[in-house]
Amino acid sequence: MSKLNLIGNLGRLNGLLRSTRSNQSFLPLFQREATRHFATDAEQKDSSLDPFLRPPSTGLAYGRLIGFGRNTLKTDIINFLEGCNLTPQDVKVEYNRAFTSVGMILQFPSRIAFDSAIRLMNRNGRLYKLERADRSQWDVAKSYDGKVVLMQGVPRNALPEDIERVLSGCVYNSSSIQTFVRPAFPDPVRLALVEFPSQVEAMNAVLVKNRSFCLNNQILMRVLQ
Repeated sequence: MSKLNLIGNLGRLNGLLRSTRSNQSFLPLFQREATRHFATDAEQKDSSLDPFLRPPSTGLAYGRLIGFGRNTLKTDIINFLEGCNLTPQDVKVEYNRAFTSVGMILQFPSRIAFDSAIRLMNRNGRLYKLERADRSQWDVAKSYDGKVVLMQGVPRNALPEDIERVLSGCVYNSSSIQTFVRPAFPDPVRLALVEFPSQVEAMNAVLVKNRSFCLNNQILMRVLQ
């Protein structure tokens, strides 16, 4: 082999070695960039997950309770969920257009408290059903706070003065009286809502005036929670 051919082969060999070393240094860099890219994608996906799927936090959590009876009170649920740190202000009763209770929206101090409520219900035989809810459901639900009385069976031709006559002797806000007509069988039913200054006054009115007569109709009264 000539000296020139030998020198050429050595040059090509040195170039190949340099290229190999360059590729080896590039590979870890590529791996690091790829790992960083995939990690960023994963973080973005995690951040878009439903808040209920994230780890428990100290933020408020909301649930909707169904399966309770018509006469179930807020205090019944609070006592049932003892240890979940609920107060009467953390419970709102949902009513339909006929003012029949159809659910309760519960505001828990944390996701941990919500999970504790689920476990407690499972242990106690699932008397009620608790499902997740969000803040919008809580905001929409109206709380009557035990200070509003529903009067059912008000005559269609009754005037506000007739309703006030029924409530004679009770302490209430006369300007708060609202009347509604709701479909019923065989005839539509007229309802009235009356606001009282306190829960005690509202309950006293029901105890004293329930089944009183307005004109010729007997009135049924109950407190809205």
